Amino acid sequence: MPKLGVNIDHVATVREARKTFEPDPVAAALECEKAGCDGIVCHLRKDRRHINDRDLDLLKEKVTTHLNMEMSVDPEIVDIACRVKPDQATLVPEKRQEITTEGGLDVVSNFDRVRAVVERLSKEGIRVSLFIDPEASQVEASKRTGVDMVEFHTGRYAEEFNTGGDHEKELENLKKMTVLGLKNGLIVCAGHGLNYANVSPVARIEDMHELNIGHSIISKAVFTGLGRAVSEMKELMK
Repeated sequence: MPKLGVNIDHVATVREARKTFEPDPVAAALECEKAGCDGIVCHLRKDRRHINDRDLDLLKEKVTTHLNMEMSVDPEIVDIACRVKPDQATLVPEKRQEITTEGGLDVVSNFDRVRAVVERLSKEGIRVSLFIDPEASQVEASKRTGVDMVEFHTGRYAEEFNTGGDHEKELENLKKMTVLGLKNGLIVCAGHGLNYANVSPVARIEDMHELNIGHSIISKAVFTGLGRAVSEMKELMK
């Protein structure tokens, strides 16, 4: 059974809708840990649309499982990561106008810049993962940057599943790329668009290390409470 990392960004999204102090994403993180998640994920964006610097500092102080900071390779954000020192940094692409991350990091086309950020973060004792599309060229380029972990963008699989498309084709590709990642000595994780209906097939991929899920869990929590939403996701992943 893979581990579950819960992304608490959208708790902060609700807070920022009113520019107030609640709901508190740090309190949400502690509730997720209490319910049995294996780690907390947050994305400090350049525009601070949800998680802000204070949130990140408090999450570093309070999280007792594993803090995974999603981040771009922007120099300001890299400086912040080196100061805060989360347990893990996951490098992701970031566009100012996107609603959510639209695809994986193009390591092939941005190899030198990505490798430089990997080296800097690693020197600070931060484990680095790359959020990539499940493609052989991206897996192999990721290995050359010096990381020992990747996270596959599962958006295509989720979209095909949710719309009644050929999700089995995308699932088979995820399996194939997981094998390739393992052959390259990489720990393989996955995330994006996973929900209570489509998570189980991905969770059953052999040697899948961790699934990182946010929006679906926070959405369900509106109706069930956060603790139950996390617990139910864990059950589906077994």
